[in-house]
Order: sequence, then C-alpha cells, then structure tokens
Amino acid sequence: MSIPSDSRDAPLREQLEFAGTDALLRDDVRRLGAMVGDMLAEQVSPALLEQVEAVRRAAIARRENGEPVDALAGELAQVSPDNADALVRAFSAWFGAINLAERVHRIRRRRDHQRSDEGPQPGGLEAVLGALHADGVTLEELEALLPGLWVEPVFTAHPTEAVRRALLAKERVIVERLVADIDRTRTPDERLSDESRMRQALATTWQTSEAPMLKPTVTDEVDHIGHYLGVLFRVLPAFYEVFADAVEAAWGRRIALPNVLRFGTWVGGDMDGNPKVGAATIEAALAAQRAQVLGQYRDELRALGQVLTQTRDRAHIDTAVEERLAQYREAMPVVAGRLRARQADMPYRQLLELMSARLAAAGADGPNGNAHAEGRGGDADVAAGTGAYAGVEAFLADLELIDASLAANRGEHAGRFALLRLLRRARSFGFHLAALDLRQDSAAHDAALAALQGDGDWAGQPLEARLAQLHALIETPVPAVPDAEAAVQALDVFRTVKSARARFGHHAFGPYIVSMSRSAADALAVLALARIAGCIEGEGESEVPLDVAPLFETVDDLEAAAGVMRALFDDPVYRRHVRARGDRQVVMLGYSDSAKDSGLLASRWALQRAQVDLMRLARDADVRLVFFHGRGGSVSRGGGKTGRAIIAAPRGTVDGRLRVTEQGEVIHRKYGIRALALRNLEQMTGAVLRASLRPRPQEPRARTWRAIADRLSTDSRACYRALVHEDPGFDAYFRAATPVDVIERLQIGSRPSRRRDGGIANLRAIPWVFAWAQNRSGLTGWYGVGHALESGIAAHGLDAMAGMARDWPFFAAMLDDVEMLLAKSDLDIFERYSRLAGDAHDVFFPGIAAEFARTRDAILAIKRQDALLADDYRLRLSIRLRNPYVDPISLLQVELLRRWREGGCEDDDVLRALFATVNGIAAGIQNTG
Repeated sequence: MSIPSDSRDAPLREQLEFAGTDALLRDDVRRLGAMVGDMLAEQVSPALLEQVEAVRRAAIARRENGEPVDALAGELAQVSPDNADALVRAFSAWFGAINLAERVHRIRRRRDHQRSDEGPQPGGLEAVLGALHADGVTLEELEALLPGLWVEPVFTAHPTEAVRRALLAKERVIVERLVADIDRTRTPDERLSDESRMRQALATTWQTSEAPMLKPTVTDEVDHIGHYLGVLFRVLPAFYEVFADAVEAAWGRRIALPNVLRFGTWVGGDMDGNPKVGAATIEAALAAQRAQVLGQYRDELRALGQVLTQTRDRAHIDTAVEERLAQYREAMPVVAGRLRARQADMPYRQLLELMSARLAAAGADGPNGNAHAEGRGGDADVAAGTGAYAGVEAFLADLELIDASLAANRGEHAGRFALLRLLRRARSFGFHLAALDLRQDSAAHDAALAALQGDGDWAGQPLEARLAQLHALIETPVPAVPDAEAAVQALDVFRTVKSARARFGHHAFGPYIVSMSRSAADALAVLALARIAGCIEGEGESEVPLDVAPLFETVDDLEAAAGVMRALFDDPVYRRHVRARGDRQVVMLGYSDSAKDSGLLASRWALQRAQVDLMRLARDADVRLVFFHGRGGSVSRGGGKTGRAIIAAPRGTVDGRLRVTEQGEVIHRKYGIRALALRNLEQMTGAVLRASLRPRPQEPRARTWRAIADRLSTDSRACYRALVHEDPGFDAYFRAATPVDVIERLQIGSRPSRRRDGGIANLRAIPWVFAWAQNRSGLTGWYGVGHALESGIAAHGLDAMAGMARDWPFFAAMLDDVEMLLAKSDLDIFERYSRLAGDAHDVFFPGIAAEFARTRDAILAIKRQDALLADDYRLRLSIRLRNPYVDPISLLQVELLRRWREGGCEDDDVLRALFATVNGIAAGIQNTG
C-alpha cells in the first residue's frame, strides 16, 4: 500500500537559500564538497564521481518536484555490493564535510556575536547572568547558590556510531584549517597550504576503515571517552574565566568561583547486562584515567617551566618555595642530579621539574606498586623516599606555594595566569579525571544474595521477609561469607571499590546505580553486598562509602518511584546510610526504557510527575535530592537541547544541580571541538542558574494543564502499547521492516544488544531506537502522540491546546522534539523498508502512516503553522543539505537488506556494504540511538 498523497509531508521540498549570515557556511560547504569530489575521482575513479553526482541530482529532483521514490530506488537496485559500498562511503564523506562545516560555523556565529552590538549570545553565561541581574537577582543570591551548584555531564559506553581515534585526529586537522580561515583572512599561499592538509586528511580518511574489524573492548571504550575528557581538560579554565567575566559584567565585581563542574563516566563500571565489565575493568578504567590526567599535568608543568623562568637576581622568590625546592632535592637526589646546572638560578623551573617527577612516581604507584592514601602536605612521602605524590592535595599544595610567591612578587603578568589555569584543572580533575559510576541490574544482586544464603527463591520471597534478612546482613558486624561461586563477581566489585578508594581517592567513584529498581530491597541489597564484601569505612568501619542511586526506568516504575523512596527514607537502616552521605540522595530517571515501554509523550509526563512527587517527598524527609537524568542521544531516548529541558523541568526540581548522561554521537557533536564544548558547558550551567535563581512563576492554569496532560499520556500510551507490545505480529514486523539484524552485528560496542533473551521487551532501547531511525520512520518518537493530540483537541479545543504549547515549557519542548523527528522522517522511504516484511506490510503500514499524518496535522494545528519547522530555518537548512545524500543510502540499504536476507544472511560482502549504510545514515540524520 502507498501512503495517501495528503499524508505525505513536503515542507522540505522548497529551495532553501542560505541567509546572509550563513554565506561563509555555504562557501565552506562548497569548498569541502569540491575537495571530496576531487578525492573520489583520485582515490576511486572519475566514473564514481559521475555516478555520485547523478544519484545526488536525482535525489534532489525527487524531493524538489515531489516525485515518487520508485525511479530513484529502481536505479539504485542495480548497484553491486562493491559499488554500493563505494557509493555509500562517498556520500558519507560529504556528510562528514557538511557536519564539520556546520560545527565550525557555530564557532563563527559565536565570534560574530561577540564582535557585534547585538549583545551577548543567547544561552551563554553573559546573557543569562545579565538577564538574572535585570530580574533583580543580587550578587549575594548568586554567591549563596554557588557552593551547592553542581553541573556534571556523565559519559556512557552506549555507542551509536563508530568513530575510531585515528579518524578523530583527521577531523581535527580539517577543523583547525577551517577555523584558521574562519573570517577569510588567510593569504592565498596559506589557503593553498590549508587545502593541501585538508585533502591529505580526506584521502587518508578514505583509505582508513571507519571501525576496527574487532568488536571494541572495554579498554577501547575507556580510551575513546578519554579523548573527550582530554578536550574538557583543555576547555575547563576558559569556562571559569568566561563565568567570572560574566559575573563582573552583570554586577560590576569579580568573585572567586568554587568548582561547579564535575565530570563522570560509566565506561568500565556499567555492568548492567555486560558480562565483560566487573572488578577488573573498574580498576583498569580508574588506572587509565589516572595515567591520562597525570600525563596531562606533566605536560602542563613542562609548558609552565618555559614560562616561569624567573631568576633569583631579577625576581624575589618566597622562602617557602626555596625551602620546598631544597626539601625535594634532598629527598630525590637521583632526579635532582638530572637538573640542568645552567638553570640552578631558576627556582620555579627546578621545582616544577621535581614536581613532574613526583607525578611520574604517582602514576607508577610508587616503587612498591601502591599509591599512598590521599592527604595534604606531601612531606611524609618525600621523607620516606618514595617520591610519589600521596594524592592531589599534595600536588595542589605545591602549586599554591608557587602561586602565593607569584602573587606577592609582581607575578600577576609574569606567569601567574598560566599557573592559575593549572590550579583550576587540578582542583577539578584531581588524580582521577572523572568519577566512575557503577551500575548493575537489581536481578544480579538478587542472584548473588540467593547464592550467598542458599535460597534459590530469594527474589520470590515477600518483600517484608527480604527486608528483614537484608537488615540482619547489614547490621551484622562482620557477616560470614559463604562459599558461593555465583556471588564472587558481585563481591569482587565491592572489594575493588574498597581498595580503589584507597588507591585513587574518594572522588574516584560516582554513585552505584541500581537498574530496574522496584522496591526498597533493591537499594538495601547494595548495602548488604558491600558489607559482606568488607566495603565499609568511617567511624568503626560501619558505613558503605557509596551513594546508592535507584534507577526508575519504565513508566510503571516511575509512577511507583515516590512509594519506593518513601519506604527507603522511612527505613532506619537506609536512613542512617543517607545521613552518613550528608543527607544527599541520588535518584536516576530513565528516559530510554520509559519511552520504549510506553511511547514518548507518556514517558515525558511520567518523568515530570515523578520529579514533582520525589522532590516533595525529599523535602518532607529533610533530604537533598539530586536527580540524575539518564538521557540518550536521540529525542526518543530523552535527547534534545539540554538547556531547554532544564527550563522545562518542574519548578524547584533543578535547585542548582544537574547530572545528566551524554551518549552516542551526541558526545562527539558536543565535545569534539573545544569551542563547542565550552559553549555547551555554558548553556548547561546557564540554564541551571536560570531555573534555580528565577524559576518560572506559579501558573494559574497549571492544574488544568496537568489534568489534560494526564489524559493525553493515557491515550498516547494505550495507542503505543497496542501496536508495540500487544500486537502479536509486531515483533516479526519490526525485525523485517528495520535493519535491526544488521545493527546487532555491528562492532561498535562491548555490550550485548539485549539484557536477556526475548522479544522487544528485552531489547535494549538503543538498538530499538537506532533501528527505527535507520528506516527513516522515527516511529519511536511520535507513534501514539497524534492519537492523543487529536483526542485532546476534540475534548478541550484547539485554543486550549495552543495555549499549552505557547505558555507551558514542558509541553512546548515535547512538541518541538516530535516536530523535529517528523521533519527528519520520510514515509515514502520507510514504505520501501516496510515492504520487506511481505504480507505484514499491509497489516501494519497503513496504520503507521495514518498515525504519522495525525501527529503532523495535530502539531501544525496546535502551533498554527503551515509546515514543519516553519520557525526553525537553521534546522530546515541542515536537513535540506543532507537529504540528497541520505535518501540514496537508505534506498541502497533496503536493496542490500533484501539481497542479504534472501541469501540466508551469509554474504559477507553484502553485510560489509550494509555496515557502511548504517554508518552513513547515522551520520546523515544525526539522531540515532
């Protein structure tokens, strides 16, 4: 069946012109496009370039003229697997060029704002703090908030694209050359040199496989995330300088800023459904991060030594610096003997070299293979002859010693700025770089406890019985550890936490997250296992030194979250644990599984209600709640603009704190380039400040809106679940109409695609969303929404719904996200995928197409628009630039899927070509899993 003509959306068929402010973006796109074309002709053949151009022109004509997709699909159906691979890689090369040009243009637009008379760039710290000042926020109010301000992006090992480190380096070359000529100030010779380097990067990229042949290990994933943590290491001081400048611009006074940024990672600690992660990877990840950050500090000290060359005859040096230098020379005679005699009159430089040697020793964990406990001063370990820093506090003490000397001796413009940047990094990243979160499924804890107690029916016991047994285990001074092989892995994790805290410091770990938390027993199980393993500290070694963070994932779990947390806060054993953690409780909210479970609208509303209920409960219990938002890369998994999501959160739930996951291709897009990483950190922090210091005023219509949202959520969830979870034929249709079978074979993550065997219910959210994004339907983000909105308009009137969209940030953000997904979808192309399902196509496709039309029409009516994205020129332009390249890859993927499956899924040549299509589409639509 074909889609009815009135349900085909055509807002992107228009010929979009670049705005005047985007003229240089157009030039960069054309310049890079020409280089890609030259590269294809050179590396493959002029014939390939001609074929690519012919296909591209046909794809453009099809969209601009509203032609059926059949002609273009028929032409591509004749392509051989080898030629298909080359075609897809060619189109992907163009995507890469467009993506880089757009990212650099974001830097250009920021610079243009800074030079213009239009005021600060919206969303940045200067704009936000200026607006807060205008709203009556005093500097005293800001200073009262700052000590508790907590903004923490957390990087997860959830890949939806494969970008190997070698290719990231080549991307960086192109970005650097584009930035060098961002204002077109390069000379002709310089531009030729730039083009030569960019052509080399493009050609070597073409000659390099996009992903390794082997599935990445956890070690590979740690290394990959380390690349982005390295970018943040460089950017962090600039963030605080921008922040301080913004405060001064708003209130006329410069203030000292505490650490407000933290960074976390799941890589090496996310055990949920991944048997390759455990005690060994936890320790290895922490060691790798320590080695990376200590290496970066040594590079900083080396560079600082080139700056702080003051000699005793030209500058005064504090006695404390001289004494510390003499102490280190005596304690480390071998290292001191290597200092250059010609630099003997440069005390700062010599002290920095000895500090670098101490860092090197700390990286090697000292001569005995064990680092010392974290402490201040650093004298004891030097006197003992180890040389190694005991921890970051000792390193900070040395830096602060030098800083005090510079401050007292006219060093403000003689190197102190560079030293302060290093101090800021050391205070933020410590010797651990990023806090490692731990995560495990509650079922794994139940299995370990069942084995320890010899009770195979442990999980099936009544809740009260389990709570009583858990209390007994937690309160036993030294619980006996039975010989239970099934519990060894769980106990080893907690033993590693105990030893790793001594080795890497107490900042090395983030919370311990319990997936599928459904009762108070799931949190208490962590305390029991930790205690059995001896992972206890504090007075009398009685406290588990970890924040336990229940993760509520499905809509049912979100609705039950307040009841679970109430039981925990009322539990004297758990309340004692929370009190020992500073009366702070982390609760993680799952956006991915809740949307997969019940659809986007029901998920968003359940998350909104859960935050309100939990915040009210925590306030009553005198507990400070930290919400940890488990957002994915795509809108279907909670992705989207973080700043807008913060503003749309319920009043009072932000309260100076944001902890949020960053996943998949979003990490690369947000943190791959320093200037964009800085902009992203500014936007996140600015939104938290705005939501905390001047939350939205009380809305008199709120009660009515909430009642409408309740009904919309119920209707949307019923519609979504009727198709996805309740129709017995839908699982088979899903596997036929999407490339999920190819995605499951991709070598892009160490983790299995399923928690356990079974159908859609046991499939992880990432491959679920990824598959529907690949077939261009985007079904996971809009199915059920149209049904609910249509019913809402009928019941409450279009004006009421339009008022919600205009004045309620939560509803507006949800509609904007769905609108974006609709605009990126193409039901004509999805129909080609659907036909791969045979007879099931006629069963499912008509209803899906009708719901797409309903959703589109309802959103256009509510937003009073004639076309999707009518008020978002830049996003329309971005989609328009990519569609002529994405469409052919999609149609090639359909044809290759048909051939591969007809051949029993055994043709490796076709499978390799299919892998290329998956990567190409992911790069083109920029919203995957």
